[in-house]
Amino acid sequence: MLNRELQTVSKPRRRLSVGFARKDSEIVEAQRLRYAVFAGEMGARIETAQPGVDHDRFDPHCEHLLVRDDDSGEVVGTYRILPPGNAHRIGNYYSEQEFDLVRLARLRSGMVEVGRSCIHPDYRSGGAIFMLWAGLARYMQQNGYAHMIGCASLSMGDGGHAAASIYARIRERHLCPLEYRAFPRCRLPLEHLDATRPAELPPLIKGYLNVGAWICGEPAWDPDFNVADLLILLPLANINARYAQRFLAKAA
Repeated sequence: MLNRELQTVSKPRRRLSVGFARKDSEIVEAQRLRYAVFAGEMGARIETAQPGVDHDRFDPHCEHLLVRDDDSGEVVGTYRILPPGNAHRIGNYYSEQEFDLVRLARLRSGMVEVGRSCIHPDYRSGGAIFMLWAGLARYMQQNGYAHMIGCASLSMGDGGHAAASIYARIRERHLCPLEYRAFPRCRLPLEHLDATRPAELPPLIKGYLNVGAWICGEPAWDPDFNVADLLILLPLANINARYAQRFLAKAA
């Protein structure tokens, strides 16, 4: 398990720290940030028993990684992590709601799922997400996990044309080997979309691809969040050595 003592890094006018939630109130802080980003910014339809809190059945089985502003005390970034043992006990990964993962069956014993990634809009310049990735890298290394999966979202604000354009642009270089292909349960109808429009690659997906991740096939459409999701697969063996050293140095 990652050392739960918060690790601190200094940045101009802001001090950020990364670590795992150690009590329920810290998990709720992460869930409030998730709600603000997903419902408030993205317009997702989130059913919740507690106003302003994004919660689902996977949360109690996950580790919750937090980036906190040490000066304000506010949680400004979060990831949730579902380890393979917990996924087995509850019957599935979150991403299996959107994708058929049958071809990843032999990876499951060492496959961690990450999700619900979000950063407060005032902290999206790079430092917060880098710290989350550093925490993930240390967690994966210390627990001996070999693969990471997760859904990475593309906006459907224009009806899906930008999502189709991004997929068309990245599939040539970043599509996974055929044996790891996943199949969307609610497929984005690419044939009815204009994949020639200019579209900016979201920073999170760009970061995944830069460190060596693959996309596992066509995007799925998530109507509740109104996004197109790509399934991302990152074998730790793919990570560029330079990136690996930087991540682990930050999390040490």
